[in-house]
Amino acid sequence: MSFKDLQDFIEQLDKKGELKRIKEPVDPVLEATEIADRLVKSGGPAVLFENPIGAKFPLFMNGYGTWERTLFSLGVKDIEEISGEIVELMKPEIPAKTAEKIKMLGKLTRLNDMPPKMVKKAPCQEVVKTGKDVKLSELPVNQCWPDDGGRYFTLPLVITKDPETGVRNCGMYRLQIYDETTTGMHWHRHKGGAKHYMKAEAMGKPLEIAVAVGPDPAVTYASTAPLPEDIDEFLFAGFLRKKPVELVKCKTVDLEVPANSQFVIEGVVRPHERRLEGPFGDHTGFYSLADDYPVFEVKCITHRKDAIYPATIVGRPPMEDCYLGKATERIFLPLLKAVFTDIVDINMPFEGVFHNMVLVSIDKRYPGHAFKVMNGLWGSGQMAFAKVIIIVDKDVNVQDPSEVAWKALNHIDPQRDIIFTKGPVDVLDHASQLPTYGSKMGVDATKKMPDEGFTRGWPDEIKMTDEIKILVDKKWKKYGID
Repeated sequence: MSFKDLQDFIEQLDKKGELKRIKEPVDPVLEATEIADRLVKSGGPAVLFENPIGAKFPLFMNGYGTWERTLFSLGVKDIEEISGEIVELMKPEIPAKTAEKIKMLGKLTRLNDMPPKMVKKAPCQEVVKTGKDVKLSELPVNQCWPDDGGRYFTLPLVITKDPETGVRNCGMYRLQIYDETTTGMHWHRHKGGAKHYMKAEAMGKPLEIAVAVGPDPAVTYASTAPLPEDIDEFLFAGFLRKKPVELVKCKTVDLEVPANSQFVIEGVVRPHERRLEGPFGDHTGFYSLADDYPVFEVKCITHRKDAIYPATIVGRPPMEDCYLGKATERIFLPLLKAVFTDIVDINMPFEGVFHNMVLVSIDKRYPGHAFKVMNGLWGSGQMAFAKVIIIVDKDVNVQDPSEVAWKALNHIDPQRDIIFTKGPVDVLDHASQLPTYGSKMGVDATKKMPDEGFTRGWPDEIKMTDEIKILVDKKWKKYGID
């Protein structure tokens, strides 16, 4: 199932017993974070703060705080439902038989569901505020951690258009509130929104911005997905929802936003204007340092009459973003395997916060195969930020980091099997010698071949015979072991 809007998602969570409503007044500054952090760490329910202190709207948190709830938010019981459908859509079939033609017709129908469609009237514009009525303080925006630079929007969909081509981008970039009408715009230089801004800045033009807060979960997730550049996020959201995303024209800027959003914040980012942004308690579990970033000037806020403000917190894993990141890993694995046909499976453990460690199993066939794969991954999209890549054989379960550690530490000769290279690193990597540029490590933990210069015999893994296992299973009660 897909959800009509955030209200529908919250209502369904409530029916499932996955929502806690808190009527007690709660401060969005720190107090709400401590509550939500305890809930996500314990696998607890989503939470709706009905009376956040100092705000006019309820605050919704921990909507994606378990793997089961993340799957529910995407409308599936198994993530393979999505990745499997991607595989089906990728198959270049030429139908010959009637059954194959019917199957192809189903594919075409699915493709027809994907493109967004425009509407003239939208819930997100039931209330329109401009001029002196624009007050960001009316929203229950969190300050998550004690040393944060202030309050931050943590689930904003930042929508821009390329000033040259008009191609749209929707990404999730945090916004630090400075006052009632200005925020920071935390664009990493590698992201699509930053690319649009740099083009506009070079042209000496302000870049129009629309920030959508709280559309339905599939649209929110799509804004975080590592899509190929210039692939429309709302198109991908339509694929996830199995129906088109409805968009409405903004009131003061030439942009389109999801019609079912809770809030839409419209404005501009002007060229060459910077302001100190941060610190911010980030998903690494450490504060990202303060730095100069562009300034977002708010001109208009529209919202639903029954608006609910959604937020997340980031910090030491596990957090909600870990589960969203795991969904990305599983959904996009088929696309990765289409490029790297030798990849069997991949795992980005929570402890690696997405980019610090990537575990990869391959069907090794030739000398240097592991190094070929790791170098290819470093050249592919957001995998460029992977700090450590460990390659193992196809018989190793990369979803079990303990098994990977056991096999890897037995299989490697450090001098022979570890390589270092340089390239772009994540902006949040505080250990790199320079901001956004540093080193990466690749570990070939596969069995070594004679053609790789390994002339010794490779030992067999210790395993009991199936016959003895069956025998012991049958006699277990006779042994008298509880």
